[in-house]
Amino acid sequence: MIPAQFDYERPSSLAEACEALAADDEAKVLAGGQSLLPLLRLRLAYPTTLVDVGRLEELQGVHDRGDHVFIGAMATHDEVMRSPAVTSGCPLVAMATSQVADPAIRHRGTFGGSLAHADPAGDLPAVVLALDGVLVARSAEGEREIPAAEFFVDYLESSLAQGEILAGVKIPKLGEGWGFHYEKFHRTAQSWATVGVAAAVHRSNGTITEARIGLTNMGPTPVRARATEESLRDVELGEQVRRACEQAADGTSPPSDLHAQPDYRRHLARVLTHRAVRTASGSP
Repeated sequence: MIPAQFDYERPSSLAEACEALAADDEAKVLAGGQSLLPLLRLRLAYPTTLVDVGRLEELQGVHDRGDHVFIGAMATHDEVMRSPAVTSGCPLVAMATSQVADPAIRHRGTFGGSLAHADPAGDLPAVVLALDGVLVARSAEGEREIPAAEFFVDYLESSLAQGEILAGVKIPKLGEGWGFHYEKFHRTAQSWATVGVAAAVHRSNGTITEARIGLTNMGPTPVRARATEESLRDVELGEQVRRACEQAADGTSPPSDLHAQPDYRRHLARVLTHRAVRTASGSP
């Protein structure tokens, strides 16, 4: 299909982009376009103006900043998954990003665009949530930081205000003793996750001291498996881990669609969480 008519602007600075968004309540940001363009073609989105931020240097790059890695919103998935700063400091991000769609999309799609789109079936929102990432938004009024737990509001809805642009994401480095794994079940290599699990597990002397678990496609937003996280605190590897992972779907509201019913997604969440935690903890 052909998109509805819209105006097009390509600002030369982030400040100009913020002004363009603030001036039009129906304007949308165009980054890599891998999420927005299909919506436009299907006429599921009707922006009056597209603000193209694709060439803004202020949104580019991946930067090691000591205690965290800062990923610019316009960094492509391919750039993120290959960045030494990410693979060494935030390996869970690299693991999940390498599973986003296919190589063609990973070369065009952007890290920030995927998060701002706020699709709960996307791989990255649950990862950033599990790692307690902080999303940095810019507007004409300045900059504000939004914890990942407050960023995802509802299905395809974030807490970005009109006139704000996601500038980048701060991902804390968790340091020694942590293991990571992203487990994903999907119909084909290019499809959205039926369910995904992002796990970060800290071990000490054969005991799990802390676990952080983000769930993909288990509700209108990415969610943390809080019951399992709490049950895994200070437990030895083995049967206790399996029992803790049986609580992974507690409190979730998974969708029903052509690919899976809620009860099947709950089953997948329990199974995949166990796999992810075992792999992240180095358990046989």
